[in-house]
Amino acid sequence: MDNNKLKIFNARVLTPYRILENATILVEGGKIIHISQESVNVDDAVEINAEGNYVSPGFIDIHVHGGGGHDFMDGTEEAFLKIAETHAMYGTTGLMPTTLTSELNELYHTLDLYKQADKNNIKGAQFLGMHLEGPYFSMAQRGAQDPRYIHNPDPKEYMEILSRSSDIRRWSAAPELEGAIEFGNHLRSKNILVAMAHTDAIYEEALVAFEAGYTLATHFYSCMSGVTRRECFRYAGVIETAYLIDEMDVEIIADGIHLPAPLLKLIYKIKGPDRIALITDSMRAAGMPPGESILGSKHNGLKVIVEDGVAKLPDRTSFAGSVATCDRLVRNMINMADVPLLEAVKMASLTPANILGISNTKGSLIKGKDADIVIFDENVRVSSTIVGGKVIYNMINHCIRDSAGSIKSKCDSSHNKFGH
Repeated sequence: MDNNKLKIFNARVLTPYRILENATILVEGGKIIHISQESVNVDDAVEINAEGNYVSPGFIDIHVHGGGGHDFMDGTEEAFLKIAETHAMYGTTGLMPTTLTSELNELYHTLDLYKQADKNNIKGAQFLGMHLEGPYFSMAQRGAQDPRYIHNPDPKEYMEILSRSSDIRRWSAAPELEGAIEFGNHLRSKNILVAMAHTDAIYEEALVAFEAGYTLATHFYSCMSGVTRRECFRYAGVIETAYLIDEMDVEIIADGIHLPAPLLKLIYKIKGPDRIALITDSMRAAGMPPGESILGSKHNGLKVIVEDGVAKLPDRTSFAGSVATCDRLVRNMINMADVPLLEAVKMASLTPANILGISNTKGSLIKGKDADIVIFDENVRVSSTIVGGKVIYNMINHCIRDSAGSIKSKCDSSHNKFGH
């Protein structure tokens, strides 16, 4: 709905500091203009009765590959748009389309599609810039990344890639590789977020990399060095480095499978909500029923099996991707890691916004910020998602009315097709 004014009332509003009971939020021109616990009358506003549910800042997913049966590497604009729509159904209001290692021409095509899809993305979560994952990785920690395309950073190559697109906001690489420090310094000079990923670095290498701009650990614990032994001596890895450097951020796949409850608790205990971003790292099967799927692009991806809430290799010897959505991440941090609601939401909103450097406009419900809002119940089941003041998803049980009382969207008791 393209309404300039929006009023959400009868809400439990999650501010960065507390929960406001029976509160009202007013939105105009895509921005939050008022939050209070007082009754407010507004002419010509579309009204949403939150029915006592939580009203939260929208979730920001800084690492996502796909969903709804599509992957960002599929080579179509439709894939971009359908992924954005799928994740919006689960409370995501902003996301970073993420690549896999691939041929250069395939990467260039994906970057071109981003620019095109970004202009036409009016029904889904907002795109926040491209995240390139690879191809500069440790072969020993490649995980499901295609080994044919993995190599050390090549200045000629990454300079050309950067010249082809102004939409790259983040790049993940292994910092111990030859040329990786120069690569990190160059990206930092371009104001691009650099992250450690698929890495076998030891502490001494990771520390130098942090100083060169590698300030984020990509899917913490996954495809990442821990304590190792080399010629009798023990060395700390990137995992220990992230714990030792207080200022280092980590992103975690809090699906309860990639990281079980004890590790979720440990990470939260040491790093705290200001340094943890919840990510889905989801592949195309997110929001889809269990069964066979494909990791990566449809034309040259890897066949996988989705079961037990995760994608697995066909022989079931290894995980092959996440199928999580952001609501599940928040729910797991509350139920599995015993994290308070406000802090679980913060790790899915304000902290990723801080990491991306966009917290002046996004990540929390504060007057003047973008009206990126999600409404969910006690079990973090999403019923409405709002991006820039526009309702892009409404799951039925919220009647939306204008100020005169006329119903603006149909209210019924059916569930959306992905089934909450």
